[in-house]
Amino acid sequence: MRDTSRTGERRRLRYGQIGGGTGSFIGAIHRAAVALDGGIDLVAGVLCSDPGRARASARDLFIPEQRSYATWPELVEREAARPAEERLDFISIVTPNHLHFAPALACVEAGFHVVIDKPLAHTEDQAQRLVEAVRRQGLIFAVTYNYTGYPMVKQARHWVRGGLLGTIRRVVVEYAQGWLSEPIDQEGHKQAAWRTDPERAGIAGALGDIGTHCENLMSYVTDLSVAELSADLATFVPGRRLDDDVGVLLRFAPVADTEPARGVLWVSQVAAGARNRLTLRVWGTSGGLQWDQENPDRLHLVTPSGEVRTSQTGDPGLCPAAQRASHLFPGAPEGFLGAFANIYRNVADTIRARLLQPPPDRSRYEYPDVQDGARGVRFIERVVENARSSAKWTPF
Repeated sequence: MRDTSRTGERRRLRYGQIGGGTGSFIGAIHRAAVALDGGIDLVAGVLCSDPGRARASARDLFIPEQRSYATWPELVEREAARPAEERLDFISIVTPNHLHFAPALACVEAGFHVVIDKPLAHTEDQAQRLVEAVRRQGLIFAVTYNYTGYPMVKQARHWVRGGLLGTIRRVVVEYAQGWLSEPIDQEGHKQAAWRTDPERAGIAGALGDIGTHCENLMSYVTDLSVAELSADLATFVPGRRLDDDVGVLLRFAPVADTEPARGVLWVSQVAAGARNRLTLRVWGTSGGLQWDQENPDRLHLVTPSGEVRTSQTGDPGLCPAAQRASHLFPGAPEGFLGAFANIYRNVADTIRARLLQPPPDRSRYEYPDVQDGARGVRFIERVVENARSSAKWTPF
């Protein structure tokens, strides 16, 4: 691997962005999350597939004209040729799903660290090729499963993996949205149109858009591995080509000699009136926990007697990961953008550690990586496979 930065220096980091131009929903969120770090500059980009709009977006974001590109291959080639003192430290990819794999692989092969939106790729084969390329190049590769960035999600992980709930018996994760309850994808709504188009979104709709967040969240918190699953995919809105409501039963791999834990995953984008209702409940032999993304600063512990104890962001005694993910004083809400920013912060701090040459501490600078992304793609494929077959259960 050709090194993309000089070592032994302390400086501001430089990044480029593929996709996410003016008017993009997720691109603006990524840039705002990066900005919260305070030490990273956007210096290059190809911000739209339309060259004219790409140039206009670059001007709006004060990207120098000589580092504003018409295509992503041009960006990768020309940025890779720059001298070390100008080279990008990482590239953020925030394109629709069908434009994830090719630019990500090109960036990795050119020696760039990558942060990419989920899902990682369209197919399991593509995902595995990225895993192998990242391993071969020795690069940092993060996937923005941003809900793992919440302080109280990190505290939930600490409780579960530390044994506070005992042996896990049941995991229930739900993600309800209502924004696709009407056929806005067939009426010119840009964000809805590509998410329900098999050519751009892939083989899954709501499953790929928000279901992968659920899979990642439960895996992050519990460390349980799905052994097999049974799925039901529905498309409620007439004329829509991909799923908009999904239910999955899960059986996890056994731990020691105990009965394997079970799980339920439900996602919907046609739950009329629901906004962004992501919830996680984990039940074990010694109690349970509950977390709700619309009230993310509170984590509830349920004792065997039924008593509910609530911990909040900023409370004394939280685990180090939760403390590190907290940016404000106790009682000040920390929301979606801060969780997103924590992923970028940990990526940036890993890059900084490499620049200064001590070995990066992944236990401190943890973020969803290429393996997490590949598992998410495999989850999509297995759920769709099961739903389309007559099999009761499909091995994961």
